[in-house]
Amino acid sequence: MRGVSTLVIEQNDRTGNQPRAKTTNVRSMEHMRRWGIAENIREASPLAPDFPTNISFKTRLFGRRIAVIHNAFYGTLTTPNELFSERAQWIPQYKVEGVLRKHAEQLPSIDLRFGLRLEDLKEVSEGVQATIVNLENGESFEQRFRYVVGADGARSVTRGLIGARMEGQYAMAQHVNLVIRCPEIRSTIEDELAITLWFVNADSPSILSPMDVDDIWAFRYSIAGGEEYDEADARRRINAAFGRNVDVDILTVDPWSAHRLMATSYYASRIFLAGDACHLHPPFGGYGMNLGIADAVDIGWKLAAVLRGWGGEALLASYEIERRPIHQQIIDEAVANHSVLPHHLLTDDLEADGFLGDEARRLLAERILATKPREFDTLGIVLGYTYSESPIIVSDGTAAQAEHHANYIPSARPGSLAPHAWLGRNKSLYDLFGREYTLLVTRPGADADVKRITSAARDRAMPLAVVQPGVERLARLYGARLALIRPDQHVAWRADELSIDAGELLDVVRGARRHTRSA
Repeated sequence: MRGVSTLVIEQNDRTGNQPRAKTTNVRSMEHMRRWGIAENIREASPLAPDFPTNISFKTRLFGRRIAVIHNAFYGTLTTPNELFSERAQWIPQYKVEGVLRKHAEQLPSIDLRFGLRLEDLKEVSEGVQATIVNLENGESFEQRFRYVVGADGARSVTRGLIGARMEGQYAMAQHVNLVIRCPEIRSTIEDELAITLWFVNADSPSILSPMDVDDIWAFRYSIAGGEEYDEADARRRINAAFGRNVDVDILTVDPWSAHRLMATSYYASRIFLAGDACHLHPPFGGYGMNLGIADAVDIGWKLAAVLRGWGGEALLASYEIERRPIHQQIIDEAVANHSVLPHHLLTDDLEADGFLGDEARRLLAERILATKPREFDTLGIVLGYTYSESPIIVSDGTAAQAEHHANYIPSARPGSLAPHAWLGRNKSLYDLFGREYTLLVTRPGADADVKRITSAARDRAMPLAVVQPGVERLARLYGARLALIRPDQHVAWRADELSIDAGELLDVVRGARRHTRSA
């Protein structure tokens, strides 16, 4: 969207229907809004806008209810929330990819090609030479690029080509994902619809989620290490999880292992890694695809700034510095969530009648509501992460806030996500921000400083929008008269007045000068 000529290659046709990610979280949806496609994502979802985004815990589909967690991931359609500009959207990843593909195909700077596979990379003068194979005819060709981003997944070819490797814990547990068609499900749970149902029973502890129209669902269960998928066993598990024999078509099978891994390096010279190519974690908490989107946002604006001449080389080095701590934090969260799966919740008498059963379910409900919201109420993680230690952030000396997975307290402390505010009906403060850097003026009296900063930006050919909404509460929300907002909507600097040279400030945030931090 910044007009940088880009070739995107993908070896698959991307028409597979494995669910992969199923939640596009509030932060990713804010990026979709920034790109002008948030409504396209919502329209592509197979679920009705009022479908309850709840997590239901039951003994079996045709069994007893244990507990419900409401409004998972902040996806329920309600009045606008002051903390964010877009609610989360339940939608399978292949539907998201379809929207992104259509959008990319409309951008004149993008050459999007399928059926191509990367074979080799080598550094050449002022760039990288790639060897690419056409999978249809087996022919290869070479092409030069200024930079390469390997967003090529867990078995990343790019990662190996730059000499990086994964470190951590492999195959912590084995699981199976099935995509099934079962018309009986919706009629059974019409009065208690949920985006995920957890079945806690001794015969088939498992997880069920709606996936697409035509009664298509995703069914997930754990298997023992070394155990292989068996269709007869899968059907037994489905029937046991549901509580009676049902008519089920198994459409696809996807055995997978849960890993806890990070790459030893995220880049080498002009080649970068993003998404699963540099971090892998269990898919519990809705972090995976969203984490990859955030990686792309971070490296994307920085590459564009360097290619367009106003960004310094330190921008590119800041990518790993900024993203690695976030990856570690989220991996820790995902692993904690993975440690409490349906089979971990089993207790005696859950399906018993009378007092024993009632008491067992009550106690388990208490445990679930005390532990599992960590997986589904994650606003503190999704919006509360910070780049405060980045070399392209100018610290103001204020102390960091205590972090909590659920409690998000907006802060304009440099490195944090710029606090959100609604300025009118469906008019977000974020909508005013420019595509590159934005100087936000929260209250009058800064004209001279604004002039200095905009003049320094012009001298450096650095795009800079100036926004003065004239909304009094923004001064309290941001804790300063001036805030410099990055292209990814994180705060790079804030102050009541400009106490350093404007050019030096901009050189730090655009990666052309090293910032010396105060104690």
